[in-house]
Amino acid sequence: MKGKYIVIEGTDSSGKETQSKLLEKRLKDKGIKCIRFSFPMYDTPTGKIVEDCYLGKNTKSLFTEGSSNVNPFVASLYYAADRKYNMEKIEKYYNDGYIVIFDRYTTSNLAYQGSKIENDDDRFYMYQWIDRLEYWLLKIPKPDITIYLHVPTEITIELFKSRNKLDDNEKDTSYLEKSEEAYIELSRLYGWDTVECTEKGKLRSIKAINDDIIKIIEKKKL
Repeated sequence: MKGKYIVIEGTDSSGKETQSKLLEKRLKDKGIKCIRFSFPMYDTPTGKIVEDCYLGKNTKSLFTEGSSNVNPFVASLYYAADRKYNMEKIEKYYNDGYIVIFDRYTTSNLAYQGSKIENDDDRFYMYQWIDRLEYWLLKIPKPDITIYLHVPTEITIELFKSRNKLDDNEKDTSYLEKSEEAYIELSRLYGWDTVECTEKGKLRSIKAINDDIIKIIEKKKL
């Protein structure tokens, strides 16, 4: 019996890594076979290209205009290549019946690259182009569930103040705001499940957020 693909999505500092790791632990504690992966995969060749050449996380980005200003069609190809390069090893777990948890996926490409486009019609075309590129042309599997962790941009900016190092995208406040808008738009278009991570202007507890994620998964009866 084949497994399932669960994607945990959200803007930077929304808690994707924390929540995906906790979800993996809780499912394993229930005796469910599962494994977690995070995109981009920075420890692989394609991931290193994204990390350094594009984002400039450990060195200056090769794109002098800054990664947040790179043409979205060009940028999308780097992220799509990273998924295609690494999917073969991931699909082995899926075919063995594992629940595969992703911290970011094709859905991130849709949000971050779509956010660069102001015109509604052009942005929807961008969504369709990425969808066709990854899911159809590259045959990257579609997720069974996508869960969007919503954190307002103003909270994200406050959280960034505690970080020692930010990449070009994280330094661009306008880009962060547009990315949040794109995520909200996509969650409605694609029917993603949304978990609100804040309440009255403050972050909810890690456990409370994860409980909501578990409830969504249980409701889907995976």
